[in-house]
Amino acid sequence: MAVKASDNYKVYENPNGPKVSTVTRKIIEKDGLYFKDIDGTGEVSKVNDWRLPAAERAKAYVETLTAEEKIGQLFISDWRMGKYPSPLTMGSKDIPEYTLDESGILDEAEHTVTNIFGEQYIPGTSKLLKEWWARHIILRANAKPDDLADYMNQLQAVAEECEHFVPVMAASNSRNEYAEPVFGMNDASGVFAAWPGTMGIAAAIKGTDDLSIVDDFSDCIRRSWNASNLRKGYMYMVDVMTDPRWQRSYGTFGEDTDLICKIAERMIPIVQGSEDGVTTDGVALTMKHFPGGGARENGYDPHYKAGQWNVYQTPGSLEKYHLPGFRVSVHKNAASIMPYYAKPAKEKSAAQVVGGKEIEMQPFGFAYNKPLIDGLLRNEMGFKGYINSDTGIVHNMCWGVEMLDKPERIGFAVNNSGVDVISGNFDRALGLEAYARNTNDYYDTHEVPEGFTKEQLVLTDEVLNRAVSRTLQGMFELGLFEDTYRDPKVAVEVAATQSDWDNAMDAHRKSVTLLKNDGILPLTTDKLEGKKVYAEAFHQSPEKAVELTKGLKEMLTDVTLVDDPAQADYALLMLNPKSGAYFSATKGYLELDICEGKMVADVDEFCRPETSTHEETTLAGANRIAKIAAAVRANGGKVIANVNVVLAWLLGNVEPHVDALTLGYDTYPSAILDVYFGRFSPVGKLPITMPKNDAVLAVNADGVCISPNDVPGYDKDLYMPEELKDENGKAYAYRDAAGNYYEMNFGLTY
Repeated sequence: MAVKASDNYKVYENPNGPKVSTVTRKIIEKDGLYFKDIDGTGEVSKVNDWRLPAAERAKAYVETLTAEEKIGQLFISDWRMGKYPSPLTMGSKDIPEYTLDESGILDEAEHTVTNIFGEQYIPGTSKLLKEWWARHIILRANAKPDDLADYMNQLQAVAEECEHFVPVMAASNSRNEYAEPVFGMNDASGVFAAWPGTMGIAAAIKGTDDLSIVDDFSDCIRRSWNASNLRKGYMYMVDVMTDPRWQRSYGTFGEDTDLICKIAERMIPIVQGSEDGVTTDGVALTMKHFPGGGARENGYDPHYKAGQWNVYQTPGSLEKYHLPGFRVSVHKNAASIMPYYAKPAKEKSAAQVVGGKEIEMQPFGFAYNKPLIDGLLRNEMGFKGYINSDTGIVHNMCWGVEMLDKPERIGFAVNNSGVDVISGNFDRALGLEAYARNTNDYYDTHEVPEGFTKEQLVLTDEVLNRAVSRTLQGMFELGLFEDTYRDPKVAVEVAATQSDWDNAMDAHRKSVTLLKNDGILPLTTDKLEGKKVYAEAFHQSPEKAVELTKGLKEMLTDVTLVDDPAQADYALLMLNPKSGAYFSATKGYLELDICEGKMVADVDEFCRPETSTHEETTLAGANRIAKIAAAVRANGGKVIANVNVVLAWLLGNVEPHVDALTLGYDTYPSAILDVYFGRFSPVGKLPITMPKNDAVLAVNADGVCISPNDVPGYDKDLYMPEELKDENGKAYAYRDAAGNYYEMNFGLTY
């Protein structure tokens, strides 16, 4: 497609019907109405007739498409945006160069890339669409709205050139929070109006009892994404944070199951467009990670081998804490649900009874797990959408099915448990092999792996039609077949909507959570008169700390700054700790202490603590906090600190040294300063419980944590040893010098 699609698409208006937009696809006029020739018949067939229900059109279309075309639609993977940096190199030393097509938009270069999900040959974009018949891609580039629209338009124009037209569905992780972009979590930031992190949204709601924050957030997502032709979100997490060492905690809405349900209840219909599911101006949501990713074994993440188990030590925890958010998602007709990589650990778990029946804990990753996906999610809970696996289940994260070869893993996921889209690589060739094995003599000369049947491990026309009809139905409901294109100028205008940015800023201010204040805040004009201020930002990366400190000082134009804390009347410290990475295990358990050079235990291959140790630093310069505080206090001054909460940090190395303490959650520094200087009174409340110390996270020689992995912080005291409890019967939560417990829902104000 040489011409720029954004400049060449035509729009046809149907009275009381959908707009129809096309670059090259034939338009059929009948009875004063316009129809796109989707299936190439030139007639107003069931497929082409937008007056028919989406499910009927999808069912008709899978009978027309070839097996090869359908197999191409089983897979979704990262794809690159030409001039934007490629995300395909996670773990690869070679960064592919791009080769733009004549439109200057699509990358036609071919590569072999190695990333965390496996190694793969990658064709040019046109070949991917026309020969491989891929129609599901993941976009991770932090592109401008008009570039997103141009890019998506160009993909659709290439897809229109195929004999059978199926539009391209681009998914993205969240783009509407103010956070450092992290691969696989928040793919982009700062282009669309940016709210605080999801835990910050929860803190703001808890502090105001105002769920309209969710309404504003959701409406912004729907309009800005739709305008840029991004029509599918890999979001949001309705996982409950139960083990605080889970790296992905910061993508959750915290540990309050009831609040998570309320957020999902309002968010899903607004983003998708209606209570009944997606609409032509909606964005499809993929709620994750079924059946709840928070029940991690001592925090280990299933992106790597050590975290391959979900542990449910506590009777009833699955039903009480982890499933409710998914029940709401099903009830509100979420377009898609994503199972996590992990598999249930029967030997380490208590019996889990759901709906009066004990859950069968087969040792297969959840995408392969028939009792949980086909049984619990579809049959018992009534889910009607499609299942989109997490990324990498065929290759590097195939927990529980390592004994199967790759085509068998594909067959088992789609055929046995009912997965409809497999995320990871574009494994078309492996899918074709799984399909061929249904009719050829492969299993005449190869043994069926023990414990499986051939019928479970192959792709048939029946299961292909089932899977592809579900995803096609979603595309028909979104209107992607008819109104395929978007105006890049409108995308820019929608992304710049001032009310969205204002609402986001309001949420940032409301997210700030005041935990401690010895009469210091707010720093009103009279308190600052003739006073000097020391300001410093800290980060795990010393280089990043320098950058953040520079930005902090540039915001403090109305105060007298000094470089020596010994000369300061007030010290403002912005602390941004980081710990671990969810794509690789640490040598020990994920460190939650705000520390520098701390010696901690290694773990063995079974994730049990060893006597050997290694060093951890979550905040470069953390050992200087006490020294800065001593210098300021020696001068009669006061110390004010903010801790950015992406994990449930241990605050024992910070709180005793400060006179005022706030928490942010990827919150704008300017919003925190608005609170400090009295321009906004703090209202935020803790969405999680901050653990007391290492003792309440201790893991014994058998690898069992003293506080159960599957229970949120507010209920952990029900299971803590009596010897750890204080006079109030509390053990788990941090308690400050004033006697306040930093439990869920705690927060001070002025």
